[in-house]
Amino acid sequence: MLPFATSNDVINLWRPLKPEEIIRTDELLKVVSDSLRVEADAVGKDLDLMAFDSLTFSNVLKSVVVDIVARTLMTSTDQEPMTQTSESAMGYSWSGSYLVPGGGLFIKKSELARLGLRRQRYGVIDFYGTN
Repeated sequence: MLPFATSNDVINLWRPLKPEEIIRTDELLKVVSDSLRVEADAVGKDLDLMAFDSLTFSNVLKSVVVDIVARTLMTSTDQEPMTQTSESAMGYSWSGSYLVPGGGLFIKKSELARLGLRRQRYGVIDFYGTN
């Protein structure tokens, strides 16, 4: 199956890509699109059909895919991806926060919600029973 976005979409919606990033982007687009298909299948939805039926949904889907790919591309592959670090000298202190704890690809709950893939749960607990 085709990805929901192209490397040109990543360039147009995010930033220009370096030549070595384009190959990685093309592979990430496939993986992200298939990951979203699996998430949609888990809640009984068909993303391909939904994108085909609505141009508006197709654009939102493209935006979500680009966001996930951009976040993954920002994650360093040759060093630890830190968002903040702190160092001290005489007290021998160091601390830091990682961009993606555990590394790898991840899809935020808010991104799934944008696509309507967050399963709503509801129910009632009857504490007193029925007599």
